[in-house]
Amino acid sequence: MNEMDYKTFFKDKKITMLGLGLLGRGVNVAKFLAELGAELTITDLKDTQALAPSLKQLTKFKNIRYVLGEHDLEDFKNCDMVIKAAGVPLGSPYIAEAKKNDIPVEMDASLFAKFTPATIVGVTGTRGKSTVTHLLKHILDIAYPGHVFVGGNVRGMATLPLLKKIKIGDVVILELDSWQMQGFGDAKISPHISVFTNFLPDHLNYYKGNMKKYFDDKANIFKYQNEDGALIVGDQAAKEITELFKGKIKSIVLVARKNIVPKTWKIKIPGEHNRANIACAMAVCQELDLDLQTIKKGVESFVGVPGRLELVRTVGGVKYYNDTTATTPDGNRVALTALKEKEGKNIVLIAGGADKELDYTDMAKLVHKTVKGLVLIEGAATEKLLDLIPKKTSYPVFIVGSMKDALRQAQDCAQKGDTILLSPGAASFGVFKNEFDRGDQFVKFVKNL
Repeated sequence: MNEMDYKTFFKDKKITMLGLGLLGRGVNVAKFLAELGAELTITDLKDTQALAPSLKQLTKFKNIRYVLGEHDLEDFKNCDMVIKAAGVPLGSPYIAEAKKNDIPVEMDASLFAKFTPATIVGVTGTRGKSTVTHLLKHILDIAYPGHVFVGGNVRGMATLPLLKKIKIGDVVILELDSWQMQGFGDAKISPHISVFTNFLPDHLNYYKGNMKKYFDDKANIFKYQNEDGALIVGDQAAKEITELFKGKIKSIVLVARKNIVPKTWKIKIPGEHNRANIACAMAVCQELDLDLQTIKKGVESFVGVPGRLELVRTVGGVKYYNDTTATTPDGNRVALTALKEKEGKNIVLIAGGADKELDYTDMAKLVHKTVKGLVLIEGAATEKLLDLIPKKTSYPVFIVGSMKDALRQAQDCAQKGDTILLSPGAASFGVFKNEFDRGDQFVKFVKNL
């Protein structure tokens, strides 16, 4: 479809938006559709008070109706389209009602993909999505300044409004989590170039322990590619994907191995896991015909993504790292391993929180071998860790209920030359609004030290 198509397509359409949220994605989708003349019904289980910051941004629109604090089945019977937010329960009766009435169910990023004239690079996987996405943007901006955009699972950003900026010849890099990949599956489309970084246990609270369902959602990134497409697979996920989908993948498949990253390159982002991320980005760039010198320039000048092993500040000889997006034990593992190599053994770890029904056995063993101090934020994952860590330790262990208390206890453990690392290995809900709020609080307190 072309630019005029999307403008005329949404005008006067009756659209139910399931989920508004507070991170900005829902608000920006609503603005975009309302400006195009759609008749919107926005429904969210949060009430008016909880959603006040989002609602404030939409006050000028008269073509939006709200159903808040509840959902009404009637809103999923008589509309032209439902746009669902990420994380809507798998067995949602409201989505089932829409499908029963032959009403298309869409999502922000996949709906964008139906209309855009740009080349789409989609990036999924359990870990590394954000780093690969933003590294690609950094490298491609050197080669094609002004023609490269990011979307998908990017904080505060909706993808659909990018349609106002995109032209033929542009490249859009979409960071896509398993929830957003549900939208691509429903639409039966996949990006032109797809990256599958790795596959590890995560979101098992959402998928009720069903790793196959989690994998199936992720696999939508390549299931609908054609012969002109390309699938770049990280080394860790390559065997599983090629065995499970043998003879079913139409696109070219390229395995991105860490050894394609020259050891002589001066890389700023630490850890072997980041060499794997760089390999995925390099494979995409080579598929887009970038020369090696441009790729090298981009890789060597890339300083990382906020919230992912981000060095916030050094105070009194103590380094403070924000790794709030490590919401799984494996995320914590790569952070501890990388910093142990880079900074030495003196790590005071802030970890724990809410549980996503994951196994904490290996994380507990690594933490016990690695840290000189452990601060755990209260939650079900913390309870699991406490059961697995020996009762008598050579290092102090604290349980806290806030980031302020976490940092106070961590500082008491740390001396000049030490590292304080926030790498929770767990979800944020309960104590924090979300993982970004957790990281923001950490950064704010550290900057005010």
